[in-house]
Amino acid sequence: MYYSYDGLEWFLSAKGMTKTSLAAELGISSKTMAKMSRGEKIADHVLKRIADYFSCSVTELCAEKTNNLLLQTLRDEKDAKIYGGLYHELQVRMTYNSNHIEGSKLSEDQTRLIFETRTINATGGVPVDDIIETVNHFRAIDYVIDVAEDELTEEIIKELHRILKQGTADASLSWFAVGDYKKRANVVGGRETAKPKDVPARMKALLAAYDPKSVEDIIAFHHEFEIIHPFQDGNGRVGRLIALKECLHYGIVPFIIEDAKKAFYYRGLAEWENEKGYLIDTCLDGQDTFKRLLAMFDIDV
Repeated sequence: MYYSYDGLEWFLSAKGMTKTSLAAELGISSKTMAKMSRGEKIADHVLKRIADYFSCSVTELCAEKTNNLLLQTLRDEKDAKIYGGLYHELQVRMTYNSNHIEGSKLSEDQTRLIFETRTINATGGVPVDDIIETVNHFRAIDYVIDVAEDELTEEIIKELHRILKQGTADASLSWFAVGDYKKRANVVGGRETAKPKDVPARMKALLAAYDPKSVEDIIAFHHEFEIIHPFQDGNGRVGRLIALKECLHYGIVPFIIEDAKKAFYYRGLAEWENEKGYLIDTCLDGQDTFKRLLAMFDIDV
């Protein structure tokens, strides 16, 4: 990670100044100016003084950057609200597929329309929760991009669930914990999951043992998370969002599980203990899907 002062350079150029003249004008030390040149963070009060001088915000002068090209591309496009790029396609394709795996009735075209225009052309009736959870999933991906380089914690995992489920019909139920672990036991595909009383300890143990070195390690974590099934609902989508975050964190090409591959994905989760290759191969196929997106936008990572 480093700090870019491109904004400052623009303001200096517009005012016909140099860094040396700025330093003299505001009494900024040569040591501080050298830190800028090295892409290091300078003191907040100095940045504020410069921002006041140019009548702008601190964020217009300095931006935190990452050496992770894929992550930086997504952040740049998100912050600039660029449509038609990688960020745009990630939002639409991952949101459509992840929600559709869980039973959403929205088509990919409808999902795209919601992202691009915040409107929907619905015929035949679409559940309100499908629309709410689509918008929430867009916000969850934004959150993933923002915190991608942070260590994975229970707080991040719970926040993903809160973002995804807020404002839904489930959120109005007194026993449904939005942004917290489940209160009632549940099953997935007829298989027992962790009891509510055991979830906190099992999640802590899962995170404590997590030390990813490869995409296979992230896939293994994904399986264990889904076996625990810590939330009342939304576990699949939260689990896939975690996988996206962790791939971005470690500079690994992410994977998008397509709805058309749902049966293979579920088989992989169910048969993990007998044959890990089923889930790994399905996720690697999803990685190939993402690689095709990168090729489309001529991004070489």
